[in-house]
Amino acid sequence: MERIYNKLVRDKIPEIIINKGENPITRILNDFEYKEALEKKLFEEYEEVIESNGNDRIEELADMIEVIRALGKLENTTIEEIIKIADEKKDRRGAFDNKIFLEKVVEK
Repeated sequence: MERIYNKLVRDKIPEIIINKGENPITRILNDFEYKEALEKKLFEEYEEVIESNGNDRIEELADMIEVIRALGKLENTTIEEIIKIADEKKDRRGAFDNKIFLEKVVEK
């Protein structure tokens, strides 16, 4: 029996599959394919975050961070630099702590 995935997986997944007695069929993506696969993976992780809650949601958020880390690496930066920029933006524009929902703006 075959199970078709056609998606980017973490580096140790082929080894885990082999240890289960199965045979993973893999290939190495070129840089363009890798970028596209990461973007698709980010959307996949987003959907999993939305559909989960509790500890499962925390796991999915962690997966999302790993994808962000890889996308950052493609842009020659680190997760630490991304977090620094997020913190600077938070200082300038605020966070989402106050739950503010902007309905509209009325011109004066």
